[in-house]
Amino acid sequence: MFSLQMRLWLMMTVLFGIIYAVIVVIGRYMGFGDFYFYLGISIGIMFLQYLIGPKIVEWSMGVRYVTREQQPKLFQIVEGQARLAKIPTPKIGISQMAIPNAFAFGRGISDGRVCVTQGIMNLLDEDELKAVIGHEITHLRNHDVLTITLLSIIPMILYRIAWNFLFFGNRRNSRDSGANTMLIGLAAFIFYFITNLMVLYASRIREYFADKGSVELGNRPEHLATALYKLVYGSARMPKEALKEAEGMKAFFVNDPSCALNEIRELSQLDLDKSGTIDKYELSRLRNSKIAPKVSDKMMELLSTHPNMLKRIQHLSQLSA
Repeated sequence: MFSLQMRLWLMMTVLFGIIYAVIVVIGRYMGFGDFYFYLGISIGIMFLQYLIGPKIVEWSMGVRYVTREQQPKLFQIVEGQARLAKIPTPKIGISQMAIPNAFAFGRGISDGRVCVTQGIMNLLDEDELKAVIGHEITHLRNHDVLTITLLSIIPMILYRIAWNFLFFGNRRNSRDSGANTMLIGLAAFIFYFITNLMVLYASRIREYFADKGSVELGNRPEHLATALYKLVYGSARMPKEALKEAEGMKAFFVNDPSCALNEIRELSQLDLDKSGTIDKYELSRLRNSKIAPKVSDKMMELLSTHPNMLKRIQHLSQLSA
């Protein structure tokens, strides 16, 4: 966990430095030269994201918080996993989204929220759901939910800066001014691409740590592997319209629904007895296998919020040794 936190905070420092540098360049271009002005703008952006981030997630995901009386089994699972993780029980919600999945968000451990979608409730059995909840609880315990939320806003800011300067900045009368505007816009777009790759890398790292954390909370690796297999299968059956609905928020999910069609072909090979699950024997067989993802899969992983699913389940097989 310490290794994960060090990587994420180092990455946040680098990304904050990039957004600060971009704001300085733009500020100088617009005639502002005060150091404290740039610092205030940068911190203000982060603080605003900190304040409104959870509300944006709730609104985007259609979250409805539930009581113990409404969902006793779900409450029991979340409370049990939180107790094992030694953190306060988070708020529990259900998203109206049909895609089978779960996610955690919030400003910190004391403000944690764990939610499941409507689609996951009838797809997983109790042990599998518990393993997924353990994964989400680990995100809260590792403090990576707030960090990834703050990190994600930086590429978004750079994208908006690039868009405005490239397509609206050249309306100025001066030719030299227009050229400078284009250069700023181009630089912002390059930094947007770089920072987005860094955020995607951070997102993939935290998924491995959350999988390990779920196992450390007492969940069997094969239960989490089966849950991931079922979530991929369930997402692959969803209409494209439903997948597009979750496109902007998929970094919060247990798996990337948009990769499901490609992943289900690989994962179906692990289910030797075609039972719809990945049992202990099938997982141990994977542990002794060598996985060499195709070049196309490696490229897709670079641009994905989640690790390659076959590699991820093999990582789970190592935890079962």
